[in-house]
Amino acid sequence: MTVRPILIHPDPRLKKIADPVDGISSELRALADDMLETMYDAPGIGLAAPQIGVSKRLIVMDCVKEEGAAPRPMALFNPQVTWTSDDTSVYEEGCLSIPDQYAEVTRPAEVRVRWTDLDGQQQEEEFAGLWATCVQHEIDHLDGKLFIDYLKPLKRQMITRKMVKLKRERARA
Repeated sequence: MTVRPILIHPDPRLKKIADPVDGISSELRALADDMLETMYDAPGIGLAAPQIGVSKRLIVMDCVKEEGAAPRPMALFNPQVTWTSDDTSVYEEGCLSIPDQYAEVTRPAEVRVRWTDLDGQQQEEEFAGLWATCVQHEIDHLDGKLFIDYLKPLKRQMITRKMVKLKRERARA
């Protein structure tokens, strides 16, 4: 397993709609393993393939936070939200492609998602709480949408300017 570099906003690859996955191959399973390794290393609770420069509809996540609880790594190919609750929740979201920047985002409190798993089987599950926020955030990445796109233009521009500066500093280092 390899920790891959994570793209930092602004990057045009983060704004592209990712390509659907046709069939699960050993290469795609290895990609999912690399993505989980990258996510845990960051550390984060979710990562979408476009964030490592791969335009495929694949997300990984693990929202288990409780001390001593077993991790629950998930890899979702071609995930689709099939139902959303009318109730909403507000979470302070962050993103591995927008380091150290956080903002409150309102999303449906519960969602049902259908996807293909690592064995090529169709799965469907309802997510609530942090899991619901995370899966929606990651699916947004597959559609070229970032959490800052939910913010008012001024706040979004401020965060984007900070990221441009961060990228410049990293390039010099």
